[in-house]
Amino acid sequence: MIQPPRPQLLLTEQQKRILWHLRSAGPTPRVKLAQSMGANGATMTRVTQQLAALGLVEDQESAGPAGRGRPMVPLAIAGKGGWAVGATLHPGWLEIAVVDFAGTPLLHDSVPCHETDPRLFARALDDRLRMLAGQHGFMRGKFLGLGVAVAGYALAGDPNRRKMVDWLAPWNDVPLDHLFGDILNMPVWIENDGTAAALAEYYQAQILGRHRSVLVFFLGHGVGAGLIAERDIFPGEHGNAGEVGRLFPGRSPRPSGIDLMRTLREAGVSIASLSDLDGLMETHAPLIWPWVDRAAQQLELAMLSGIVWLDPGAVVISGALPAPILQGLADRLTQSNARRDDGYLAAKPQVYSSTLGSAAVVIGAALAPIHAITAEQSLP
Repeated sequence: MIQPPRPQLLLTEQQKRILWHLRSAGPTPRVKLAQSMGANGATMTRVTQQLAALGLVEDQESAGPAGRGRPMVPLAIAGKGGWAVGATLHPGWLEIAVVDFAGTPLLHDSVPCHETDPRLFARALDDRLRMLAGQHGFMRGKFLGLGVAVAGYALAGDPNRRKMVDWLAPWNDVPLDHLFGDILNMPVWIENDGTAAALAEYYQAQILGRHRSVLVFFLGHGVGAGLIAERDIFPGEHGNAGEVGRLFPGRSPRPSGIDLMRTLREAGVSIASLSDLDGLMETHAPLIWPWVDRAAQQLELAMLSGIVWLDPGAVVISGALPAPILQGLADRLTQSNARRDDGYLAAKPQVYSSTLGSAAVVIGAALAPIHAITAEQSLP
């Protein structure tokens, strides 16, 4: 069993259950919270006072009178409970996000960075984070941890030692959590970029409040995926659940951003990066939409496999491609599922398109420490 880092903030299982209820159901009066969780009022008062003392929950404005004129005061997750950092390195630039304990993104930063040596990268990240903390008033002592999203698969069942993409070869088989943690002086989580994106998508209000298990496809330069099963990251025995890129060999057509760029270039279109795609959606629609049709057909089998094994409540199409392409893929996959499942009466997952875009990876990396602090092994 893969063991995650030990968080600085340790909570009891009862405290975690309360926090998860507030995350998924939203602000809730203590009386209703106690009823939902089968606890008595005295216990609920004691435990919520403990959480309030830690700065993790707070009272909101009254929701109105309740019984004999006493107001029902909703309890909510408090963003001020702490901050977490997410980081990911792209060719030539570093992307950073900071989220508060409520999961709200507070900062999204990009800066040139060419340090592919992991130690130099960590020092560059530390320098940038110190500068941002000073600019925005973040107290370093309130950082709950750092999540780093990487493009690479785990080696020997250790999520902190990975085989990376070629341009990040200096990171191969290095104990990244210890290396980064020593330099930045905080707990570190190393996540595959598809898994990080899945965590970010799961924490969206329309997903977290409705579904317990979610399958997420992330289409960027490559194609990846991540799974949330019973409200927790499902890493697999070797830490590589969601490595769907193996279904689509790199030398063959595949549902990835690089493949779409190659398709456009072969037709004579000048395109330097995925960010150029937005400007080509109308002028080059006859090239782009046939590619979307083909990509949807390729993703169909991968999605169906995930559905029959995981039985998720939702499937999310996420990635660095323009929003109309992500929505087009979601629409096509919804239609193909409806045709195949005609007459199948069991509940079927809803297919969503992401509203986070490429930022899902770094936001999910930032959420990793917060998720680790509050997630339970099994929830009722």
